[in-house]
Amino acid sequence: MSSTAARAIEDLLAEPDARAARLYPGGSGARQPVHTVYVPGDRYTPDLPARWGRQAQEALDAVGGIDVLLDAHGLVTDPGERALIAGLVLAKLEAEPIEDLRIDFEDGYPGRGDVEDGHVRAAARAVADAGTAGLLPPFVGIRFKCLEPATRARGLRTLALFVGELLASGGLPDGLVLTLPKVTTVAQVRAMVLACADLEARLGLATGRLRFEIQVETPQAILGDDGTALIAPMLHAGQGRVSGLHYGTYDYSASLGIAAADQSMEHPAADHAKAVMQLAAAGTGVHLSDGSTNVLPVGEPDGVSAAWALHGRLVTRSLHRGFYQGWDLHPAQLPSRFAATYAYFRASAPDAVTRLTDYLDAREGAVMDEPATAKALAGFVLRGLDCGALDTADLGGLERAGLDALARPARTTPEQP
Repeated sequence: MSSTAARAIEDLLAEPDARAARLYPGGSGARQPVHTVYVPGDRYTPDLPARWGRQAQEALDAVGGIDVLLDAHGLVTDPGERALIAGLVLAKLEAEPIEDLRIDFEDGYPGRGDVEDGHVRAAARAVADAGTAGLLPPFVGIRFKCLEPATRARGLRTLALFVGELLASGGLPDGLVLTLPKVTTVAQVRAMVLACADLEARLGLATGRLRFEIQVETPQAILGDDGTALIAPMLHAGQGRVSGLHYGTYDYSASLGIAAADQSMEHPAADHAKAVMQLAAAGTGVHLSDGSTNVLPVGEPDGVSAAWALHGRLVTRSLHRGFYQGWDLHPAQLPSRFAATYAYFRASAPDAVTRLTDYLDAREGAVMDEPATAKALAGFVLRGLDCGALDTADLGGLERAGLDALARPARTTPEQP
């Protein structure tokens, strides 16, 4: 090729290359929690995670122990693996029962007039106290009311009060997460960016310190009034501040007129919305979360086992579809969440490690993997390590640094003609 043509091609593609690098930076390597737990804004106290862990253990004890849960799931039959997963779940409930906590000032906290200010400030101080005492989950934050006209002022006030009170009480936790619900327009995302930037300027925070999740729970988020899909424009309107997309099972289903008995994480309408989310988030580094099931493992033992079986199946279904996070609404859902998650990663880890070893050693194995699949395999193993399903003994000699490099390869700069 002539140097003139080569330079013309580089000039033509320079701006698209720069745009792609900016909009699709790939994963950051940051840990993603396996779940988000929602609690009403006026009920959070620093010891809440520990209380949920105890209540989860009590739910197991009430029906005869963790073997009843594993029987209900039917996910693990090998006795050695059953014992190992049982031990992992019980240890998790003791050490870190909640990975991501959302203090809810939206649907879980109905409008309560002027008392909300006091509850917001109290919640922020409680978060600060928990941080001082070493009781915070890895991720914590609030969900405030949406930016629709009727609730906009209240939501923005709650956001500002919470962040300001946190700073006054000692600073923002590293795992701070803000959740923007019921988004219907790209303009609402831009408004959230403005709100974050204003708070950073007024409170002396570094630019970009405040990031937020978008909850996808309205039809308008999936399909705009002009017939276009809006999730991708919403992500890019966030200017790098969007950390996650969370699917809202019941608000979304109800908005489509789906009967209450048919509202589910596995309804075809839910799968369509989540497929759009997955496409939009690919390559952006934005985490995806599935929604929740409102069928709780409470009451008689048979009902508890049935609810655990449902929850475990739905968690596993989400994992197989590339949604590594979901919502939990009750302490008794925690054992089911962790058991299903650990079983999923442990079932596939030996094959993943073998394939990665063959790939890295350039050996011919039973499967011929390409670089993209090797990258996905490394990401899978890293997720298993982060959630506690795997440890270094399960890696067959692979090292974390090598997995990190394979899962997140550095971008290459094209050679100049």
